[in-house]
Amino acid sequence: MKKILFLVTLFFATATFAQEQKTVHAFSLIDAVNYAQKNNVQVKNALLDIDIQIQTNKEIASAALPSIGSSMGGTDFLTIPTSLLPGQIFGGAPGTFIPVQFGTKFNANYGANFNQILFDGQVFIALQARSTSLDWKRKNAALTEENIKANIYKIYYQLSASKTQLNILDANIERLEKLAKDAAAMYKSGFAEKLDVDKVNVQLNNLQTEKLKANNSVTIGFMGLKMLMGMPVKDSLVLTDIINENNLSADVLYEDNFEYGIRKDFQYLTTIKKLSEFNIKRYQLSFLPTITMNGAYTKNAQRTKFDFFDKNGNWFETALIGLNVNFPLFNGGARVAKINKAKLELQQVDNQMSALKNNIDNELSQAKLNYMSSVATVNFQKKNMQLAENVYSQTKKKFEAGAGSNTEISAAQADLVAAQNNFMNALYTALIAKVDLLKASGKL
Repeated sequence: MKKILFLVTLFFATATFAQEQKTVHAFSLIDAVNYAQKNNVQVKNALLDIDIQIQTNKEIASAALPSIGSSMGGTDFLTIPTSLLPGQIFGGAPGTFIPVQFGTKFNANYGANFNQILFDGQVFIALQARSTSLDWKRKNAALTEENIKANIYKIYYQLSASKTQLNILDANIERLEKLAKDAAAMYKSGFAEKLDVDKVNVQLNNLQTEKLKANNSVTIGFMGLKMLMGMPVKDSLVLTDIINENNLSADVLYEDNFEYGIRKDFQYLTTIKKLSEFNIKRYQLSFLPTITMNGAYTKNAQRTKFDFFDKNGNWFETALIGLNVNFPLFNGGARVAKINKAKLELQQVDNQMSALKNNIDNELSQAKLNYMSSVATVNFQKKNMQLAENVYSQTKKKFEAGAGSNTEISAAQADLVAAQNNFMNALYTALIAKVDLLKASGKL
C-alpha cells in the first residue's frame, strides 16, 4: 500500500510539474508576434473570414453548374376524383351533366430533371469577382495582423523599458542602502548629523515606493500583453529581449520614392474599389436577357391494384428538354437606381482613397520627424545620464572623505535617478516612434 501511494503521489507530482512547465513562456519580441498571429482572436477570425470566402466562392461557382435532381412518388386515391361531363355527349338534355370518374386508385412516378444557366450577366460578373473577394479578405487579415503586431511591439518595448527601469531602481536602492548604512556609521562616530541620516532614509523610502508602483504597472502591462497575444492570463510570460540604443537604426527612414501600394490599408481599400466596380458591372448586365435550359425524364404508372413491382405492369415514359429566354423589360426603374447607387458608392471609395493618400503623407512626415527627434533626444539623455553618474560618483567620494555635505550627495542622487528615468523614457519614446515610422512606411 505504501508503494502504491508513493507511485500515485509521484505521478500527480510529475503531472503537476509538467503542467506548470507548459504555462511558462520565455518570448522574444518575434516570438510574441508569432504567438499572437496564431492565437489572437481578431487575427484568428480574420483568417477564418478567408476560409468563409473560399466556401462562398464555391457557392457562387455552383450557380454556373447544372442543377440535377431526382424525384419519386406515389398516390393512393381513397376516393377517385369525380368529373362532370355534359349530358348532350351521351344524348341527354342540354344543361345536364353526368358524373364520371377518371383514373385509377394507385398512381406512381419517378424520374430525373436538370436546370442549366446558359447566360446570366450577374452570375458572370460574380464569377469574375471571386478572386477579388478572396483577395479582399486576405488584405483585411494582413491589415489586422499588422495592427496587432504594432501594438505588441509597443507594449513589449514598454515592458522591457520598465524591466530596465526596475533594474535601475534596484541599483539605486542598493546604493542608497549602502549610503544609509555609511551615514548611520558616520552619525555614530560624530561625523554626521541625524538629519543627514533621515534625508538618506527619506530618499530610500521614496525609491522603494516608486519600485512598488512600477511593479504594479508591469504586472498590469503583462496582463494586457497576454490578452493581446491571446495567451491565458494564468500563464507565465518572460520577456527575453532587453532594449537599448542598438534597437534604434537609421535604416528605417523611408525613401523619397515611396509608393502608396506598399501600405496594407491602401491595398485593402484598393480591393474594395475593385469590388465596387464589379458591382456596377453586375447591375449593368442585369438589362441583358437570361438564358436557361432545362430537361426532365419521368416514368409513371396507374394501377387499380398496388402491383407496381410486377414485371408485367406498364410504365409510361415522358421526356422533355426546354430553352427559356427571359427578357427584363421594366421593373419600375429599380435596376437604374441600383446602378446609380453603385456609382455613388464607388465615388465614396475614390474619396476615401484620396483622403488616405493625404493621411499617409502626413503620417510619413510626422513619423520621420518624430523618429529623428527621438533619436537625438536619446543621445542627449545618454550623455546627461553619464554626466550625472560621474557627478554622483565624485560627490560620494567627497562625502565619504568628509569633505562633502549630505545635501550635495542627496541632490546628486536625485539628479542621477532623474537622468536615468529620462534616458529610459527617451529610449522608449524613440522605439515607439520607430514602430510608427515602420508602420507608416509599410515596412512593419
